[in-house]
Amino acid sequence: MAQSEIDKVRTLLTSKPRPVGWPERRKRLDEIGSVWPVADDVKLEPVDITGLEGEWSIVPASDPSRVLLLFHGGGYCSGSIVSHRRMVTEAGRAARTRTLAIAYRLAPEHSFPAAYEDSVKAWHFLRECDVPASRIAIGGDSAGAGLVVGLISQLRDAHEELPACAWLVSPWTDLTLSGSTLATKDGVDPIIHKAYLNELVDVYLPAGVERNDPRVSPLYAEVSGFPPMLIQVGSAETLLDDAVRFARIAGAADVAVTLEIWPHMIHAWPLWNAQLEPGRRALASAGAFICAHVFSERVSLG
Repeated sequence: MAQSEIDKVRTLLTSKPRPVGWPERRKRLDEIGSVWPVADDVKLEPVDITGLEGEWSIVPASDPSRVLLLFHGGGYCSGSIVSHRRMVTEAGRAARTRTLAIAYRLAPEHSFPAAYEDSVKAWHFLRECDVPASRIAIGGDSAGAGLVVGLISQLRDAHEELPACAWLVSPWTDLTLSGSTLATKDGVDPIIHKAYLNELVDVYLPAGVERNDPRVSPLYAEVSGFPPMLIQVGSAETLLDDAVRFARIAGAADVAVTLEIWPHMIHAWPLWNAQLEPGRRALASAGAFICAHVFSERVSLG
């Protein structure tokens, strides 16, 4: 069943060639990410974070005092609240939290550090809303996962309180593109290829910012003192080695890190959870991980 389901998603992803031009690419990702709408019981609410667009979501059984802050993927050049809405809202259901999705600024119109700055703005917005850091989980897929690591690094270096935990899906951790699976998985990954990643890096990084800068390539970041992390990656994606190497580095730095490698799954497969049973199971696993950390106060008092 799972194999036939992932084959249907592969067909969706490869049914049209990759568009030319950033507006067309963004439109295409919004289309394929929103093929399946959000569930009927999801309540959505837009929010203006001093000029930064965000969206709250919650389902009836979730605790509004706990928040999952999420940054979408798309190579820092595409992706949106729309493209990731189904994944975000179902992640919140699994974690029993409210979610806050962020429409951070995109390259090439806004190169680094625009998205990086927006992630910090979103965090401070939550804290100014009197949400304790211990009740916030942060997550992201692909490039969004890179923003998660960059945000935690900045908070730690500023001696601010850190989130309870972090959730990384198919993380893009190495903008130098040195991962071995960029070559060995190229034939089975339907969407992420080295030439495409090079194109993204070229427009995301301005002159003077090196590809191994730890602010953009988490693989080269100092991660000691990080909160517990869950990393989920598919075995059929070219960024597999980015996830495995980052998990190894985090573990060597005494960070509590859990690495899940999902057989036959492709890049950011939880996006298609409405169609894909392993996508739903991945979200359930992430939800259990997040619950264990953002509800720890309640457990310790109860």
